[in-house]
Amino acid sequence: MAPKTPSRDLIKIIINNFVNSLRPRQIKGNLIGEDYFGNKYYEIPANPSIGKRKPSRYFVPTDKESFDQELTAEWEAWLRGRRNEPPTREELVRNLSIMEMKQRNAAELEATYGAKDDKGQLLPKEKETIGTFPKYNEYEIIPGKDPEKK
Repeated sequence: MAPKTPSRDLIKIIINNFVNSLRPRQIKGNLIGEDYFGNKYYEIPANPSIGKRKPSRYFVPTDKESFDQELTAEWEAWLRGRRNEPPTREELVRNLSIMEMKQRNAAELEATYGAKDDKGQLLPKEKETIGTFPKYNEYEIIPGKDPEKK
């Protein structure tokens, strides 16, 4: 006698899928963390038994009416799945202090140099001229002397 091969019972599979679809699923996520803008980040864990292989991640902004929300780079990477672990508070504070230091340095450079040339290099500020008339390189500053040629 030949060994009995398991056959698929189509009706049994359909009934099992229907019963599994009626089981309650997690719709609301678990709070994972919060950033310094006040946004809250949530995650619904993966459930391979129902075919969900990746966790669902989302955030709730502080102002739900505003469409120009700011997200920190660390939390955005976590939301998009580029990192598995959410950022720690120490990491957020360290990166915020680095960002503020860069802004201060950029403001100091802007105050020192002011304008940029064609290549994007900062140029030293020219001293203000006396009076209300602008100073142009191609015009005479001292009457009778030719302007400096480059």
